[in-house]
Amino acid sequence: MAERGRPRGFDRDAVLRRAMYTFWSDGYEATSMTNLTAAMGIASPSIYACFGSKEQLFREAVELYDSFAGHPARRGLDEAPSAREAVHGLLSASADFYTDTATPPGCMVVLATAQTAIGQDVQAYLAGLRHGMREAITARLRRGIDEGELPGTAAVDAMAAFYTTVQQGMSIQARDGATRADLDAVATAAMSAWEPLAGLPSPGLPSMVATPRSKE
Repeated sequence: MAERGRPRGFDRDAVLRRAMYTFWSDGYEATSMTNLTAAMGIASPSIYACFGSKEQLFREAVELYDSFAGHPARRGLDEAPSAREAVHGLLSASADFYTDTATPPGCMVVLATAQTAIGQDVQAYLAGLRHGMREAITARLRRGIDEGELPGTAAVDAMAAFYTTVQQGMSIQARDGATRADLDAVATAAMSAWEPLAGLPSPGLPSMVATPRSKE
């Protein structure tokens, strides 16, 4: 049965993308309906009719963001040839993405954390996305153990928590003006903790096992 009423005079996907960039740039609370109508190019009655509410529009905008930012990042973790390359690749890709001048700086999901006016269900949704990245890192590290790359004693949970925290902190730094080079330096420094956390010998350092002296 054909839909009744006058058809929309706008592309829903296109206006949702504009809303996403507005929320990503300004945050939930600071983005007013006036800001949204200007960015989306449609009147507020059309926004409410199409998306239901500002909060629902924000949730759809976050889902859109995750489809091109979160999903590829999690897929990249799975496809990397080793756990170390997976985590380093994630941090390097984040440094690039967070400082891309074609988009607002930082991560929309991380930066939305401080938005206290968002309903509890959306806050839970955002927390789920953030936890999802930590779980993806944890799974990749456990796979590293299964494949013999990491010892069974590796502090997997601590490693996942540490690298998730580093990635989220890079988002904040990008919003505060950090450059790609700045974030690359953070990623490199973070990877220096890999061996201690994993219980592996540090590269370039002499073995701690004493070498027996020859008898004279």
